[in-house]
Amino acid sequence: MSAIPQQVLNSQKVAIDTLVAFQGSVFSGFEKLVDLNLKVIKATLDEVSQKSQQVVSLKDPQEAAALTSALLSPTAEKAMAYSKHVYDIVSSVQADLSKLGESHVVEGQKHVSDAIEQFTKNAPAGSESAVAMLKSSLAQASSAYDSISKAAKQATEVAEKNLTAAANASFQAADQATEAVKSATRGRRAV
Repeated sequence: MSAIPQQVLNSQKVAIDTLVAFQGSVFSGFEKLVDLNLKVIKATLDEVSQKSQQVVSLKDPQEAAALTSALLSPTAEKAMAYSKHVYDIVSSVQADLSKLGESHVVEGQKHVSDAIEQFTKNAPAGSESAVAMLKSSLAQASSAYDSISKAAKQATEVAEKNLTAAANASFQAADQATEAVKSATRGRRAV
């Protein structure tokens, strides 16, 4: 029976822990999405019931127009709020997975660095230039990964700012449209 080196066992344990953490993060995000959707469905059903009662009690076309215009703004705002919640949940899961990936990359870099150090100790005479090239390549790869990771984080921040700005602009446009409909409805009532 052959002995399994402790390093291999530790590596397997880390891989399993990473997989469990990955699954936990994804499941947590899924659970949050399900909870959000259940809350939206419940609120929608309650609102439909309430609005149905209002529709039944309408007496003239002006009241119908007023009710219709009153429905426009909250619906747009709710859709934007829902989208924002979904985005926040997905971003949270993505951030958790990125952290897991980064820690895994750091661990991998450490293993490669340790392997190069072991190679250096056991390298034959005259192989100093090959060892130096390996160390330089590792340093360049680490630097490239850090640069790409930093650029990705900056791009994510810019995308989040743009999303927030677009959402605010959409809310303002919806509010303006609602006010225009309300003004037009008030003008018809006066006639």
